[in-house]
Amino acid sequence: MVKVIMCGCNGHMGRVINDIIAREKDMQIVAGIDTYQEIPNTYPVFAKFDECDVAADVVIDFSNASVTNDLLDYCAKTGTPVVLCSTGLSEEQLLKVEETSKKVAVLKSANMSLGINLIIKLLKEATGVLADAGFDIEIVEKHHNRKLDAPSGTALALADSINNASDGKYTYVYDRSTRRAKRDENEIGISAVRGGSIVGEHDVIFAGQDEVITFSHTAYSRALFGRGAVSAAAFLAGKGPGLYDMQDVIA
Repeated sequence: MVKVIMCGCNGHMGRVINDIIAREKDMQIVAGIDTYQEIPNTYPVFAKFDECDVAADVVIDFSNASVTNDLLDYCAKTGTPVVLCSTGLSEEQLLKVEETSKKVAVLKSANMSLGINLIIKLLKEATGVLADAGFDIEIVEKHHNRKLDAPSGTALALADSINNASDGKYTYVYDRSTRRAKRDENEIGISAVRGGSIVGEHDVIFAGQDEVITFSHTAYSRALFGRGAVSAAAFLAGKGPGLYDMQDVIA
């Protein structure tokens, strides 16, 4: 039985993961961390990590960057692996993530979806064939009208996977409206669409002479990110120190 501490247990994704793990036979949430205490839970909920006296095999974090430092300190002190899903970390916090991973297992990924991470894996292989054949590469991402950042972190992760497979030869172009020039062959165009309640759509387009190949992923609910985090937690429990990502989970 994998014992989990859920950080951000009373937030939207925390409740989603509560429901997912409740249906798991080999996993159980034994404690939660959340400043909001009004929601009843079947396990104890602590406002801060330094109040938590419940041992676990892994922490799943879906809170926010303001909690990250205390979370990492707790995991380093107790030797508890952590699936780090919070976004918007500062450069200083990212360095702290790396330092913590030398003491305990830390899994951090731009997107917890198993499907997106499979596409990232496939893109590396596709790039080796299509980029050298002269295919132009464009990425189009779509999200709801409340999303603040553009392009999405996932779109950048997709672009980075292509660029890393090409020895970094590509530059990213986010807006062509300010120039009147032919497309450069060593660029990846990244476009962002914002509207309605779109959970998340990503298309990676390889456009060649007389043929187009598109890798597409559509998220219909945020539950898929929760399922990815639960899979990551099962993978990480019992692992030694190191910095992992979802590519390790699907390997």
